[in-house]
Amino acid sequence: MTTVSLPGSKSVTARALFLAAAADGVTTLRRPLLADDTDAFAEGLERLGYLVERGDRDGEDWRITGRPAGPAAERADIMCRDGATVARFLPGLVAAGRGEYRFDASDQLRRRPLGPLVTALRELGVRVECEEAEGHLPLRVVADGVKGGELELDAGLSSQYLTALLLLGPLTEEGLRITVTGLVSVPYVEITIAMMRSFGVDVEREGDTFVVPPGGYRATDYPVEPDASTASYFFAAAALTGREVTVPGLGRHALQGDLRFVDILREMGAEVTVGEDATTVRGTGTLRGVTVTMRDISDTMPTLAAIAPFADGPVRIEDVYNTRIKESDRLDACADNLGRLGIRTATGRDWLEIHPGTPVGAEIGCRRDHRMAMSFSVTALRTPGITLDDPDCVKKTFPDFHRVFAEVWGPPAGTA
Repeated sequence: MTTVSLPGSKSVTARALFLAAAADGVTTLRRPLLADDTDAFAEGLERLGYLVERGDRDGEDWRITGRPAGPAAERADIMCRDGATVARFLPGLVAAGRGEYRFDASDQLRRRPLGPLVTALRELGVRVECEEAEGHLPLRVVADGVKGGELELDAGLSSQYLTALLLLGPLTEEGLRITVTGLVSVPYVEITIAMMRSFGVDVEREGDTFVVPPGGYRATDYPVEPDASTASYFFAAAALTGREVTVPGLGRHALQGDLRFVDILREMGAEVTVGEDATTVRGTGTLRGVTVTMRDISDTMPTLAAIAPFADGPVRIEDVYNTRIKESDRLDACADNLGRLGIRTATGRDWLEIHPGTPVGAEIGCRRDHRMAMSFSVTALRTPGITLDDPDCVKKTFPDFHRVFAEVWGPPAGTA
């Protein structure tokens, strides 16, 4: 049996950074993720005047001194890089303060939508100006505190819009009542609510309405669990190769919904054990075709697509429209890359069907999307000749992916 220690969750680290910055006191984050996205988030906080003491290596503890009154800087330019959590969470943090703040990002992130969040902040009285395309970066926030109140939110494209408003709620004068429609990726909202509770705030849910009280956050000592989305590549590799892998720190009490990916592997024929503080997957030599809805764990959709050709029947993935507005159009990217490998696929607005076949070596088009590079590295374990046109894009969430993956499974996919 192989045990692999994985870096901290990107989703948990980003939320923890917001909560720590807004809290009263000094928060210690245990084993946070050090990657491009979280570095951009921490840099954004520093530009806003927050004290962030970071370790030099992944997994080292960080200390953040909170400012319940909002940013110390009255003006700041924030470069979000490729980090959607930076672009979607920090405008809410600055809105609760006083000042003028500009947010910009890479061309890739500029293309991703912010419209529902922009609309919600404006309804709360926040002055938000989109400098170019409406509902997209770059944008400017002129902040003078937020009174709070009731609003409706379309969360059909991303749960991060709701998370941003939930995180803002305790910093408003009156709290928030947020009624949502079309919510995707519900487990990520559950992560947010559980983490807010750890920082002293209880969110209530009344059907489709989330009720967030005012009053602010309190600092705490917070451990960051390993990234479940990253773990999916190692679990899938075990199922594909007939080997066994254990990831400690992700057990039955894990916050992250993406751990449910192992349930799909179990349905496909792998043996899965979810313990108190670890999860083990063992391949059995069989991968069965399945039809699965992945609306709530859509970040693991490319992982499933990458091993689907080796199943004994078609693999159909449904209800994943929101993957079209991630770092890339992931439905299109998966279909394109599987086609390069000689695998027959069919796609629709929100689904992908993959037929069994024997992949052949080809160059994978990563599209600057870390999940394309990591997912098809799993395919490469049984497909000689796969190369990646942009192997370094993994730095977004796991800079050491290729080294760690090679240590566990052998040489990674080749590089072009």
